Amino acid sequence: MSGGEHFSKQYDQELEAMRSRVLQMGGIVEAQIKSALDAFENADPTLADSVIQADRRVNQLEIDLDRLVNHVIARRQPTAVDLRMIMGVAKTITDLERIGDEATKIARAAKWIREKNTAARVNRIPDIRASGDIAHAMLRRSLDAFARLDAQEAATIIRDDAGVDERFRAILRQLVTFMMEDPRSISASIDTVWVAKAIERIGDHAKNIAEHVIFIAHGADVKHMSPEDVARAVEQAS
Repeated sequence: MSGGEHFSKQYDQELEAMRSRVLQMGGIVEAQIKSALDAFENADPTLADSVIQADRRVNQLEIDLDRLVNHVIARRQPTAVDLRMIMGVAKTITDLERIGDEATKIARAAKWIREKNTAARVNRIPDIRASGDIAHAMLRRSLDAFARLDAQEAATIIRDDAGVDERFRAILRQLVTFMMEDPRSISASIDTVWVAKAIERIGDHAKNIAEHVIFIAHGADVKHMSPEDVARAVEQAS
C-alpha cells in the first residue's frame, strides 16, 4: 500500500469513528429522555438518579468528540464534503449534550415533585408525556437521518417541530387553569412548567440536528427558514 493510500484509509477510518461515536452519544441521550419521562410520570427518584448520572457520561463523550474533531482538523485539513461533515459533527455533539442537560432537568423535577408528594396533581396532563414522546421520536429520527445523511427525512423533522411547540402552549394553558382552580397545585405546576419547557427545548435541539444533516448532505444553511422553504431547498439540492 502506498503512503497516499495509507493516509486516505486512516482518514476514512477517523471520519467513520467520529460518526459512530456521535451515534453512540445519541443512543445514550435517547435513553436519558425516555427514562426521564418515565421518572416524571411515575415520580420515580431512583430512575431520575440514573438519568442524572448518565449525564456525566454524555458530557465526557462531548469532550472526547471535541478532541477528535480538533485532531482531525489539525492533522487532515479537511475540505469540501469532509469539512462539512466535521463541522456538522461539532454542532451535533453540542446539541446532543444540551439535550442530555434537558433530560436531566426533567429528572430533577421528578425528584422535586416526589419530595413534595404532589405527583397526583400533575398526572392529569397527558400532553406532557405525549409531547415528550414526540420530542424523543424527533431525536431518534434525526439520528437516523444523520446516520444515512437523509436530507429529505431531516426536512420532515423540521416541519414536525411545530407540533411540540403547540403542545407546550397547550400545557401552559392547562397549568394556568389548575393553579387558578386549586392553589395547592401551584408548586407542582411550576415544576411541570420546567418539564414542559425542557421537552420543547429537546424538540428544538432535535430540529437543529436535522438542520446539520441538511448542511452536511447539501451544504445548505437552512437555519431560520420556514419548514416549507427548507423542503424546497432540499428538493432543489437533491
